[in-house]
Amino acid sequence: MLLALVVCLLLMGVSPALAGLKDDRYDGEIFTLYAGNGSLVPPKFTLAEALKRDRPTLLVLYIDDNNDCKAYSAVVSQVQAYYGKVADLLPVRVDGIPAKATYAATESGYYYKGLVPQTVLFDASGNVVLNEAGVVPFERLDAKLREVFDLLPRSQSLDLKRRQVNEVTTELAK
Repeated sequence: MLLALVVCLLLMGVSPALAGLKDDRYDGEIFTLYAGNGSLVPPKFTLAEALKRDRPTLLVLYIDDNNDCKAYSAVVSQVQAYYGKVADLLPVRVDGIPAKATYAATESGYYYKGLVPQTVLFDASGNVVLNEAGVVPFERLDAKLREVFDLLPRSQSLDLKRRQVNEVTTELAK
């Protein structure tokens, strides 16, 4: 009984986790926490390996403690739902890129502009068709991928029903 009282008193002084979706605090792997998709990390291939596979490659440069990256993780997961079987998705933490003076064009650091999130889309030949910093809307990524795959624009083809993305629960359900 005394032990339980001591534990309770100690726990009362512990503050809850202060990180969330709309702040720049670290609380874990964003693709698992905010996109409900731990299958994206770690990437299955390096950029060099992906570019040799003759498939489109989507390189996403991010950090785990950035609110834009946290929000963008759901967009990347949505892209995977539509294109994950025919394109390689490579989410790469920028703090995992080795600091070097120069990088080869097959290394993530070669494309990093110093801002996150950053999205680089390569066609099957390895040519860059999109290189943007910031949150890129799903519709823009979808349009670019449709160009890469030579598909009709979504406005001219049958609408695909989007899968529901796991929502972040901000309160406990009873």
